[in-house]
Amino acid sequence: MPPIAARTPSPWIAGLDGCRGAWAGVLLNRDDGRHRAARFATVADCLDAPEAPACVGIDIPIGLPDRVEGGGRVADRAARAFLGAGRASVFPMPARAAVYAPDYETAKALSRAGSDPPFAPSIQGFNIFSAVREVDGLLRARPDLRARLHEVHPEVAFRRLNGDRALVAGKKTPEGHAARRALLLGAGLPETLVAARPARIGADDHVDALAALVVARDIALGRAVPMPDPPGRDRFDLPIVIWAPGHVP
Repeated sequence: MPPIAARTPSPWIAGLDGCRGAWAGVLLNRDDGRHRAARFATVADCLDAPEAPACVGIDIPIGLPDRVEGGGRVADRAARAFLGAGRASVFPMPARAAVYAPDYETAKALSRAGSDPPFAPSIQGFNIFSAVREVDGLLRARPDLRARLHEVHPEVAFRRLNGDRALVAGKKTPEGHAARRALLLGAGLPETLVAARPARIGADDHVDALAALVVARDIALGRAVPMPDPPGRDRFDLPIVIWAPGHVP
């Protein structure tokens, strides 16, 4: 019986960012430049799409420690230090038990009990816990996906693409949006993909998904930068790391 040929990795990569009740997604074929933007109901829908992207950057925390020290996960602290005081928020993820709490009050109590110094998540942080649980559950149920799905932070990516310099305008302002689009085009993304925002996807969510795509490309090329280095790990061996672009123009 002839040997079974090894499966060729998909040339597709993707970026995902959470939007209202779904995920803003962008996909790019590294070999021939084909691309599309789409709204996915779940993260699994993107990973299991016909393109089967081999590397996906996602703006959501991956890796949840049982106890948090110093004001957040090691990845949160590293990203916050890189961005600097007063810059884009990095929601500190609390202990795993708090992320799985049934309501906000319980989450705050469990977070304080599982952190040193004690802290409670903001309501904005709590509001993304359902998405965090979706990704955490997916990676625990399907360990094969761990090599394909990677945590990013769009503002970390944009600062790297801006030569490690802070962007002056916020992403929700016209000036900030234009600056981020220019950085994405400068990073080599197709203009038609940058412009291809699907229906029911906010402009900032689309741009953030594109930033995640840039990081996915650098991970696939082996040149992305881990924050921290080396990454942390939780008790399920999920990495606690935020990946950043490796190339600074």
